[in-house]
Amino acid sequence: MDGIVTDVTVGVKRGSDELLSGSVLSSPNSNMSSMVVTANGNDSKKFKGEDKTDGAPSRVLHIRKLPGEVTETEVIALGLPFGKVTNILMLKGKNQAFLELATEEAAITMVNYYSAVTPHLRNQPIYIQYSNHKELKTDNTLNQRAQAVLQAVTAVQTANTPLSGTTVSESAVTPAQSPVLRIIIDNMYYPVTLDVLHQIFTKFGAVLKIITFTKNNQFQALLQYGDPVNAQQAKLALDGQNIYNACCTLRIDFSKLVNLNVKYNNDKSRDYTRPDLPSGDGQPALDPAIAAAFAKETSLLGLPVAAVPGALSPLAIPNAAAAAAAAAAGRVGMPGVSAGGNTVLLVSNLNEEMVTPQSLFTLFGVYGDVQRVKILYNKKDSALIQMADGHQSQLAMNHLNGQKMYGKIIRVTLSKHQTVQLPREGLDDQGLTKDFGNSPLHRFKKPGSKNFQNIFPPSATLHLSNIPPSVAEEDLRTLFANTGGTVKAFKFFQRDHKMALLQMATVEEAIQALIDLHNYNLGENHHLRVSFSKSTI
Repeated sequence: MDGIVTDVTVGVKRGSDELLSGSVLSSPNSNMSSMVVTANGNDSKKFKGEDKTDGAPSRVLHIRKLPGEVTETEVIALGLPFGKVTNILMLKGKNQAFLELATEEAAITMVNYYSAVTPHLRNQPIYIQYSNHKELKTDNTLNQRAQAVLQAVTAVQTANTPLSGTTVSESAVTPAQSPVLRIIIDNMYYPVTLDVLHQIFTKFGAVLKIITFTKNNQFQALLQYGDPVNAQQAKLALDGQNIYNACCTLRIDFSKLVNLNVKYNNDKSRDYTRPDLPSGDGQPALDPAIAAAFAKETSLLGLPVAAVPGALSPLAIPNAAAAAAAAAAGRVGMPGVSAGGNTVLLVSNLNEEMVTPQSLFTLFGVYGDVQRVKILYNKKDSALIQMADGHQSQLAMNHLNGQKMYGKIIRVTLSKHQTVQLPREGLDDQGLTKDFGNSPLHRFKKPGSKNFQNIFPPSATLHLSNIPPSVAEEDLRTLFANTGGTVKAFKFFQRDHKMALLQMATVEEAIQALIDLHNYNLGENHHLRVSFSKSTI
């Protein structure tokens, strides 16, 4: 456990800051309901800072080697995961502080934890020990900074709007609520996996079970805590927050259910109390190492710990085994972070009579820039697809696994291959391998392209753009009916006739139409652009 860094930084109340930027941490089980006061200079003289402790437990902790510019809020944040913080005294000149917790038990838990995991503030290691003082007696003449912290705490208590890093006290929680939360993700431009949800929500208490699903073209989840109080705290702190910067907004309500029945442990559902559950048919199995890590993670000092790759560790108090296991499984897709290095997907159960590298390029190109496609020579119902980065491969897998292509339900998993090999010079592989590295049809080449904001799961409704003025509704209806499906509805955009929504009878028909007609030449040098839409007509 040594050497694991836990960065604890807490800001004052945020509007919709990102939760996964590594900059702001909402602390678990935080209970800052008592007065937080910082002494003035006179008190600092009383507390010399030379706290030669005999090691006897005390609810007052002595913190040493603080960075010079550290704030009260950051010091308070060290204690929040362990219980109520009742007082603080900063000795600015000595780079030390005293922190008083509500109970001795909370202080013991905190010292035990930080003796195993060196705490860091502003990337500097700091040292925590029991103080000889059994309580902090501080003057009420507060300095300005402490006054600001006090006001922030008061705002939390009166408005029930949590600070980042705090939640309202238990007295504000109505015990009749369900321990199960229903979570909807709006503006899901990046994939949100079960593990990402576990990492965020575990800060408010032990998460027992999670089930994820797609409903009305929206990613949703049901998440069960052991205690309704934890669910209430998580809802208050997280509802309306963004997981990533400016997207993936959490919408949280209490579920009518009070218990979730999880049958399988896999990427869609998990029961953390039962690591022995099967993975279910056709789903990636939960690696035994990960199962062991999950079992271990909930027992560590009774503190919830996030099982996520190192890239996300600033948010949590990470368990090395769980983090390593999750990283090895490449479960978390993050912008700019290769998900376990897997840029290559293995697609199986393809219709080998119909599938071509071009059709796979078009469909998977909705979720990323496909670099290479190889249909396997000895197993033509399977193909390897190399995306531009691990985030794109994760996105494509999340959205296309289990969809129907040419009448067959395809399976999409991360491949163990790092790249797709091209055939040797002069070797004819019957056109089964194609290099799309320089394709002009990549949707995500331009940084900041609007296409990043329009990534949706496969849906029966298609978004059409780049329609020339001469093409009428009837032309487009006929064109799409010719792909073998039924056009149920059509609507031009009111302000812009270059765009339209067109609804096919089924998602499978819409997938087929997109494969056949994306980049179709409508004349006048207009190539039709087709993507899935979140709207219905």
